[in-house]
Amino acid sequence: MRLKIVLAMLAFAANSVLCRFALAEQQIDPFSFSLIRVSSGALMLLLLWSLSRTRCAIQWNYYSALALAVYMAAFSYAYIKIDAGVGALLLFGSVQLSMVVYAVLHGEKLNLARALGLLIALIGIVILLVPGARAPHFASCLIMMLSGLAWAAYSILGKTISSPLSSSLGNFLLAVPLMAIGYFIFKQDTYISTEGIGLAVVSGAFTSSCAYVLWYSIVQHIDRINASVVQLSVPCLAIVGGSLFIGEAISVRIMVSAGIVLLGILLVIYAGHNKLSASSK
Repeated sequence: MRLKIVLAMLAFAANSVLCRFALAEQQIDPFSFSLIRVSSGALMLLLLWSLSRTRCAIQWNYYSALALAVYMAAFSYAYIKIDAGVGALLLFGSVQLSMVVYAVLHGEKLNLARALGLLIALIGIVILLVPGARAPHFASCLIMMLSGLAWAAYSILGKTISSPLSSSLGNFLLAVPLMAIGYFIFKQDTYISTEGIGLAVVSGAFTSSCAYVLWYSIVQHIDRINASVVQLSVPCLAIVGGSLFIGEAISVRIMVSAGIVLLGILLVIYAGHNKLSASSK
């Protein structure tokens, strides 16, 4: 399970870096990136489904498909003006808050240790968000938070599915026409390069579709609070990736903040593990 979580988080961080790199270099416009991303993801999932030995019937969930389309469109549009690490932080900070609130409202307990871990992780996020020489673009931040709300809904809906692959395939297939409609309604200037197409295909076919199947298989076995908090590792990974591959600034403050976030994650997971161990005795 731990290996699955690590692979999923790395893929989520890669999505931020790939998208930001494509848009920062003006290799593709955001809606074209989103449409190619979801379409290539659907094709990859269809291939995996057709090759599966235990092929289940495709599962259609219109709410999940809508959440997926909103997440992808808002994700791409927000990355026009914010860095990969900042965007991932806003995205998964919104996811974390949304899922924890949902979990508590639906009966999951937030004991003292888990609350402390959550608080520590949020402090790490706040430190990262404190404006420095240049504050993030406000409208883009709001759009990325909308993307986070949509991803939280997608993750929550994934708790009830029976087959991660067939469910993800149905979601992606339904999201393609939704994204196409949004493309023609909201698109502005369209510009596409070969490099931009390649980045969108990699994001859709590998770090999105395959990773989402993996994530759906994970969220079925961990509670909502743990599912939300482990995703806080993604901003830390995206900050490092943005620095290595895009040249975005990384500082001691960012490193310290990332460490604080990870400390909070570990505390929440540890407290949740102890809770499950105690309840099983």
